[in-house]
Amino acid sequence: MEVRLLTSPAELGVYNAWVKSHPEGSLWQSLEWKRFQEALGRDVRIYAAMENDQIAASALVVIDRTSFGLSTWEIPRGPLMSEKLKVKSEKLLEQIMQDAKKERCLSLYLSPSTDQFFTFHFSLFTASGRHVYPEATRVIDLTLNDDALLAQMKPKGRYNIRLAEKHGVRVEASPDIDAFSALMKETADRDGFRPSGARTYLRFLEQLPQSFLLLAFQPPENNEKRPAEGLKDSAKSGEPQRPVAGLLGVIWGSTGIYYYGGSSKAHRELMAPYLLQWEAIRYCRDHGCTSYDLFGIAPEGTPDHPWASVSEFKAKFGGNVLTHPPEQEIILRPLTKALLTLKRRILG
Repeated sequence: MEVRLLTSPAELGVYNAWVKSHPEGSLWQSLEWKRFQEALGRDVRIYAAMENDQIAASALVVIDRTSFGLSTWEIPRGPLMSEKLKVKSEKLLEQIMQDAKKERCLSLYLSPSTDQFFTFHFSLFTASGRHVYPEATRVIDLTLNDDALLAQMKPKGRYNIRLAEKHGVRVEASPDIDAFSALMKETADRDGFRPSGARTYLRFLEQLPQSFLLLAFQPPENNEKRPAEGLKDSAKSGEPQRPVAGLLGVIWGSTGIYYYGGSSKAHRELMAPYLLQWEAIRYCRDHGCTSYDLFGIAPEGTPDHPWASVSEFKAKFGGNVLTHPPEQEIILRPLTKALLTLKRRILG
């Protein structure tokens, strides 16, 4: 058994099949995610523990270079392991840590789908305190028809969708990243978080196959209000475009994922974000998905969690709660990290 980097087209083809067939395979360990992260200027490596030319364990590692030649490494929703877990995962992690130390890595972050990996290496980890990949999410069953999907929602969710339709809100597929970025900035200013920025949203839409951008628009002021007529394409619409909410998502395998969302404070009475989510749900179902991931809520009993503010909104769409272990980190340069953390606190 050896651990090696997968780089050739043949090796990456084997890896692609491994991830897509693995029970815990996901967008974040996929070749699609690799291309997206590379388009953002990050290094991405794929490590694999090989046995008889078959993958026994793997990890897609995203490397973010920082100042002074330092870096952070993360393994999002990984590593992935076969049923023969312990020996393979230990050697895989040892090799990644060895390479990370050589390249002046401050910390290695891991967020597997289950805690099975952590049970073998518990002495190495400490809670990272980050919330990049959610510890809990809501997943909606898309094998249901419209009536059943609405029935499993909270009454307020159904009511707000119908209210948006009554107000004449319309939802359109759109390539307008600038409009979406403006909505995200407004949302970030209002809710106190840092948005990713137009470049990230554009790369997301360009580099991830089956990504989609939906925008919600208020009805034309001079037209009589009318019920929404379902999903349209803004490229074919001659009406002035004034988005009041936007949603950027992606389909991976049989799952649709709501990844980014923003809205304007103006016209909140239109309830556009509710109709926007409803159309995204139907869009993903129409494109062959069997589930829709609302991507991130606060775990139960954590009212101060950074994602608590969006949890109530997402709960109105129903679905089942799926949990993951909190992200962990291995601090490889504790003194350097402590000094940088202190510097950031002093400088604000």
